[in-house]
Amino acid sequence: MRQRRLMNQINVVPYIDVMLVLLVIFMVTAPMIQSGSVNLPSVDKVPAPPTDAMIVTVKPDGGLTLRTTSQATEKPFNRRDLIGEVQAAVSANPGQSVVIAADKSVKYEQVMNILNDLRNAGVNKVGLQTKVGAAAR
Repeated sequence: MRQRRLMNQINVVPYIDVMLVLLVIFMVTAPMIQSGSVNLPSVDKVPAPPTDAMIVTVKPDGGLTLRTTSQATEKPFNRRDLIGEVQAAVSANPGQSVVIAADKSVKYEQVMNILNDLRNAGVNKVGLQTKVGAAAR
């Protein structure tokens, strides 16, 4: 009687079948996964910023402007000069408040970087300006 030779190869057909089933499952469920968009809340009633607050505006293109008083015009600054200007105002008046007004399309990271720079410059009163009466859609 002749002995059978041992098979020395792995049968990969079952593995391919399992992988194809998993691929189909992922292809079917992928469109059902919700995107990572965040709908930020809007506010109806917000206290007005102090009249003596300095207003830092972050433009959609990343440009920065500073308005020192409510009657002054906005002056464009780069980031380092803006922080120096605000730091000089805070050293003259430690209670100086600063409001950051950013365009809706500005990345959150840019606003947080400006906020962090102002905190590091010694500004204790920093606020974020919001749009009053904007209803969430």
